[in-house]
Amino acid sequence: MTPSLETRASRRAASRKDAGAGEEIGVTVHDVARDLRRDVAAVELPLPIDGAQEAAASRDRLLAQLDEHLLPRLKELSSPAVVVVAGSTGAGKSTLYNSLLGEAVSEAGVLRPTTREPVLAHHPADTDVMSAGPVTDLSRVVQHEGVPRGTALLDAPDLDSFVQQNRSTAQQLLEAADLWLFVTTAARYGDALPWQALARATERGASVAMVLNRVPKETLTTVRGDLLQRLREHGMTDVPLFVVPDVGPHEGLLDPSVVQPVRRWLTMLAGPDRSRAVVVRTLKGALGALPGWVTSLADAIDAQQEAVQVLRRRVTEEIPAAEQLARDAVAAGVVAGASVEARWRELSGTVGVDRVKVRGDRARSTRRAGRAREAALEGLRSDVVDAATRTLAASGARVEERLRAVLAGPGAPAGGEAVAPDGADRTAAREADVPGRVAQWADRADAVVSELVGELTGDAASGARVEAAVKAFGARGLATLFLASAAGSGDADRLLERVLGDLAAQPVATLRDDLGDRAAAVVDAEVQAVLDDLGPSEPADDAAAGLRVRLAELRRLT
Repeated sequence: MTPSLETRASRRAASRKDAGAGEEIGVTVHDVARDLRRDVAAVELPLPIDGAQEAAASRDRLLAQLDEHLLPRLKELSSPAVVVVAGSTGAGKSTLYNSLLGEAVSEAGVLRPTTREPVLAHHPADTDVMSAGPVTDLSRVVQHEGVPRGTALLDAPDLDSFVQQNRSTAQQLLEAADLWLFVTTAARYGDALPWQALARATERGASVAMVLNRVPKETLTTVRGDLLQRLREHGMTDVPLFVVPDVGPHEGLLDPSVVQPVRRWLTMLAGPDRSRAVVVRTLKGALGALPGWVTSLADAIDAQQEAVQVLRRRVTEEIPAAEQLARDAVAAGVVAGASVEARWRELSGTVGVDRVKVRGDRARSTRRAGRAREAALEGLRSDVVDAATRTLAASGARVEERLRAVLAGPGAPAGGEAVAPDGADRTAAREADVPGRVAQWADRADAVVSELVGELTGDAASGARVEAAVKAFGARGLATLFLASAAGSGDADRLLERVLGDLAAQPVATLRDDLGDRAAAVVDAEVQAVLDDLGPSEPADDAAAGLRVRLAELRRLT
């Protein structure tokens, strides 16, 4: 066998090997890649800690790569290899594209910026194997005999177009392509854009070729040598480079001889086996780029979870002291303030609520007078309830302020400002929550009176004393006196001591403790609001571990 025949045979064997690998990839990797896509889409990075913004951008890029290239390609490997003709404004992409086809298929606009429609051309014989996907969705699809079988030529908008829609579409099409045919000019190949685009292609493992367009003949050798040196410096020694000389002012297509090297190279890629080999090489490159992205994303998730645990610990540490402060405020009798004292003076003057006669150890009153006092005491109850509501709300406000200082003040842990309580939201939440808690406390006083009566039915002396107090103030009125005493009213406390003696101590202590518990619950609600923003203390799903499992599966299969 001659060397040339041996070379061709080895190339055919390599092509068959790549094609077989492609089939194996398509059958086994697609499901894993689809699972990876689901896990990546579920990743949330809520805390603005160091690296979170970059990780979110990487997540979005990874999703785009999976959605626009890997998954469609893994699902359907038999469709033509997509060769995207891309570049910067004025590089002559569309003229080159039309010249390769030998016909003006894509409009070569001279007015810029223009919103140009991408054009995807494929050979008529490949119609049955053209699969729908991001490229066909974004492009005008045409059949053309000038496209080598097994490939599809895509004319993309300018990467640096002034029109945002053009730039966005160009990036999407590049992500979906199997091979990039990047067009630049002798005047602009040193710009940052070509090298950023080529680095992006290399990062995702795409196959790349380069066309240096409009090169003056007198500088052709120098420019070509300089560009080759730049490619070597960027680790792109295997990138095919085609040089198209400057033909001067012209309209329409380039002379066929000018684009013949590019057309010959495309033809060499044509055919089911060869084009599939291109697809598989790009797929392998793209799959090879995944570990870095996925690992970086998993590390970002770990960093988020560590930050959450630090924040959760710092917030939780505030609970004991804040609860104790709220309980101490209730125990110190600060609930009953000026409004309760003023109401007591009014009741003393109008109905003589504190001038009930006591003979022996029992209050002496008619039931009619008792009903009058009970009705009058409703005003006191209202004032006590309002005072308790203000006290509990103030306890919550103090905790909110403290949490904001811990999470957003000097020395705050990373990400704390993102979950620091919002003053307006928390105020509204307390206004909706605290009155209900205090109303339940007031209802508890009515239940305490009923319990007291029931407990003393077997004790004649104590039972008679309680019944006399109920007669003098009414059951609800007596409960109001318990509430006022528990809230810190010395006047109510002294009156209860006169009519009930030691029997008043336990109900008052019960209600004071109950109000303390409710004040602590208000504190807990403030803390819990922050903890809820931080998510569950033990995540049901370890997202980082899930991503690493998917990555391990891909490595095993590829």
